[in-house]
Amino acid sequence: MSLDLVNNQPVIEASRFVLRPLRDSDSGLISHYTSDERVARMTSSIPHPMPPGAIEAYVARTMAEARDEDVWAIDGTPDGGEELKGIISLKRMDRNQSEVHFWIAPLFWNTGLASEALEALVMANPLKNAAMFASVFQDNPASARVLIHCGFEYLGDAETFSVSRNANVPTWTYTRKL
Repeated sequence: MSLDLVNNQPVIEASRFVLRPLRDSDSGLISHYTSDERVARMTSSIPHPMPPGAIEAYVARTMAEARDEDVWAIDGTPDGGEELKGIISLKRMDRNQSEVHFWIAPLFWNTGLASEALEALVMANPLKNAAMFASVFQDNPASARVLIHCGFEYLGDAETFSVSRNANVPTWTYTRKL
């Protein structure tokens, strides 16, 4: 983990990218990638289609001091890659725990990027959590494999409302003790 802090959030270095806090200039690529229905459908919170101004408001919330979630861009520029390949975040929970959320741009699916980003975040443990949780939709086994690969253990089944699907979707829930 780098000692650089941006908005009280560390920059986390990995072998082919850095995890860095979002900045205003990320809005364009976030908008581009999240306009792909395949991305939105695998998240609980990304609407499809995206309402005007929603991305800018999201980025502003991630940079606010009084936030309950730290969000990092997966930035490939240190390795000569794209400035934004996806997003990974930690939403604070009670009892020194966080919930992990991530999405990867389709261009980078099946490249190991999600596993490497999650592993970097877990190893850095920037919020000094005792445990991290994550849920994935049951029709997204690739994300479940990412969690298992990074040492998360299956807890059980549940349901989560998906904004883009306008429906409750069955999920698998995982945890990793730190």
